[in-house]
Amino acid sequence: MVCAILLLFFLDAVREMWKYSNVEHSDASHASHLDTQMQTHMRLFRAQRNMYISGFAGFLCLVINRLVYLISGNATLQAEKEAALKQAESASRAAQSVLSGGDGGDNPETKALKEKCAKLEKDLSSANKNVESMKSQAENLTAEYDRLMEEKDRLERKVNIMGDDKKDD
Repeated sequence: MVCAILLLFFLDAVREMWKYSNVEHSDASHASHLDTQMQTHMRLFRAQRNMYISGFAGFLCLVINRLVYLISGNATLQAEKEAALKQAESASRAAQSVLSGGDGGDNPETKALKEKCAKLEKDLSSANKNVESMKSQAENLTAEYDRLMEEKDRLERKVNIMGDDKKDD
């Protein structure tokens, strides 16, 4: 709302400025009188001043609105961060209580979960080994490809040199 009012002030100041700058050129008969000239220049100066003031105020209004938007977004993010930290702390406390309270090992469900966890860890280690082997194979393949490309380039140069020698004969 404030920006709209400032925009109206700015447009009015621009209109006034155009009006008084055009009077200076079109009305030559009244321009001969010094008092009329002074009044016209004074009005033009006021119109220019009002244009600069309203333009700067409008710009500041836009900047302040953007700052308010950014600060409110920052506050929201900070609140979400605090909530996430509290949730993570409560989850870690709950996990610690389950782990420390469940060391008896009498529960069959706990045993099944531990076995499943051990199996998944073994699968993870084998998957990591497979990834490492694939990386080493890819590196070896790249090195071999580079070597073959160099050999191909060398042979092509040799063939070109032999072809050039035959053309010279």
